[in-house]
Amino acid sequence: MLSSPTTDASDVPPLPDADQPVFRPQRGPQTKFLATKADIAIYGGAAGGGKTWALLLQPLKHRHHADFSAVFFRRTTVQVRNPGGLWDETFKVYPTVGGEPFAATLEWRFPTGARVRFAHLEHEKTVLDWQGAQVPLICFDELTHFTAAQFWSMTARNRSLGGVIPYIRATCNPDADSWVAELIAWWIDPDTGLAIRGRAGRLRWFVRAGDRRQWGETKPALRRQYPELRPRSLTFVDASLADNAALTAADPDYRAGLMALPRVERERLLHGNWKIRPAAGLLFNRAWCQVVDAVPAGLVVKRGWDLAATPKTETNDPDWTCGVKLGRSPDGRYFVLDHRRLRATPAGVERFLANTAAEDGPEVEIALPQDPGQAGKSQAAALVRALEGFTVRATPESGDKTTRFGPFSAQAEAGNVHVLRGAWNDTWFASLEGFPTAAHDDDADATSRAFGAFQTRIASAGFLEMAREDLAALATD
Repeated sequence: MLSSPTTDASDVPPLPDADQPVFRPQRGPQTKFLATKADIAIYGGAAGGGKTWALLLQPLKHRHHADFSAVFFRRTTVQVRNPGGLWDETFKVYPTVGGEPFAATLEWRFPTGARVRFAHLEHEKTVLDWQGAQVPLICFDELTHFTAAQFWSMTARNRSLGGVIPYIRATCNPDADSWVAELIAWWIDPDTGLAIRGRAGRLRWFVRAGDRRQWGETKPALRRQYPELRPRSLTFVDASLADNAALTAADPDYRAGLMALPRVERERLLHGNWKIRPAAGLLFNRAWCQVVDAVPAGLVVKRGWDLAATPKTETNDPDWTCGVKLGRSPDGRYFVLDHRRLRATPAGVERFLANTAAEDGPEVEIALPQDPGQAGKSQAAALVRALEGFTVRATPESGDKTTRFGPFSAQAEAGNVHVLRGAWNDTWFASLEGFPTAAHDDDADATSRAFGAFQTRIASAGFLEMAREDLAALATD
């Protein structure tokens, strides 16, 4: 993916020396992104569109300029250093054009003196560390992870006293609730949420006064209207897995992984949908499940709980304490066996859990949530003591509710969830179909916890199996 030295951000990056590998952008969006003349260009949409490489190649066309520098931002340093992340990927390209890495400072230096640095903007105030800086090229990886204030603050540092015209490049995946969605709205179909392909790479001009942007068709027109402000050009280039032949050849199962995602994430990451949001009926539909009158033998069974401790009165509508009993068959199918819920005092909730455990039997593992803080730990410890004689695991929640529900949603949509017929069916179905916009999400949380207990067990089993294989290998050495 490289080409000849230039001071213009519109050209595709430079060819390395004759005895080194040649890197070129793939035809299509990647080439368009590398060739745009925009002051600010955003490359994004679906996963697998070659965003990381398109971004990493940007500074290489300027490596012959001694006064050139670039900085790549991720929100945290951990994200920069993650295996397979930006820093790791540079080692596949930068050494071929004479780059020398300095891991302590996360910086590459080239024989001419050109430098490329990798940094974070973890906190809002981190931008103050860059006061007075002059950076000809600023790159944001996963722009939606940054705040608008961070981005616009750093545009003031996008300056150059050398031969390289300053510019900004960014990549991202769709996020309907991010400030980026509003910034690139002109390039997105408001009805479908998908990029308008005919607008990909087209420039629009704007000026920014405070937090307001004014758009114009041309730079001269904006200069006449706002002579005291600097017009900038912006473009958006969408890409998807279909545009990345290199990835699909190297990893034929990548698409299958995206197809297996919950519906909302699948729309975002496979199709590049900028409008999709979790809504009632999107994450669960009772038509996805088969209601059965009997379940197969050999199920491993767990019950997940979501806890509340407020009785209902005439003036309140409190959350429920909900318990969902879920079984997994040897062939990997899931069976929802029971659902129950109660509004009661803490003592009433404790009796409810104890009675349910006695009814389920000691072979059913119990999964409890543990709220953060000392109070949450104390509550979890008290419930574990009250359920003595049963297998009980209390663990903190991780991620938001929609994310936690996603794996179960994907299994249900794939037809892998069956429901044992019972009087509770309609209540459970209706509650999950209303998630996440309904007033109460307790049933969805309990279902997520029951399902998550299986995933922890499956991951642990896989780890133990790998450990056994490693020990066996050592024994034969």
